Amino acid sequence: MTIEKRLDPTGRLDRQAFEELFKAYFAPLMAFSRRILADEDDAREVVHQVFINLWEKRNEIDLSTSLKSYLFTSVNNRSLNVIRDRKKFSSEEVPERAGEWDVSAQIEAMELEEKIRGAIEALPERCREIFELNRFDGLRYREIAEQLDISVKTVENQMSKALKILREQLAKYLTILLWLMLFTLN
Repeated sequence: MTIEKRLDPTGRLDRQAFEELFKAYFAPLMAFSRRILADEDDAREVVHQVFINLWEKRNEIDLSTSLKSYLFTSVNNRSLNVIRDRKKFSSEEVPERAGEWDVSAQIEAMELEEKIRGAIEALPERCREIFELNRFDGLRYREIAEQLDISVKTVENQMSKALKILREQLAKYLTILLWLMLFTLN
């Protein structure tokens, strides 16, 4: 049963639904806030405050719409408030991209990262291993072949296979991926 279905008929949280919500969203919200604030402790404080506020105002807030959207919007706003407050009390600069993306674009970027990670994890084991050695560890085909005691041709074939599978699985996200790549280059 989803968390949204555990809300009472008026759209309010009970204790068990709140705990499930916390477990499901704490880590993604931390990552989201950490990208904005570039500080682990500040991000943790922001996320904790959002959950505390949610619990304290659970009878006042209408959560029958989207809990995920509510949480990410709250974390985004509180994170930006922390940056604003930092700027007031120090000469520290606001991170360059902190306010450039709207919340939905940031959520889409996180979801795309999850899809990419999932697609890579779904690759056949040897194929994934070769792909990760090349793309994440920066090894050349010859180095991979030597490390795994296989031919360079096998590495080439496995990389072609991996890229084909990833292209097929991520085709519908290509537009978003290109947009994000262009955005980060500017």
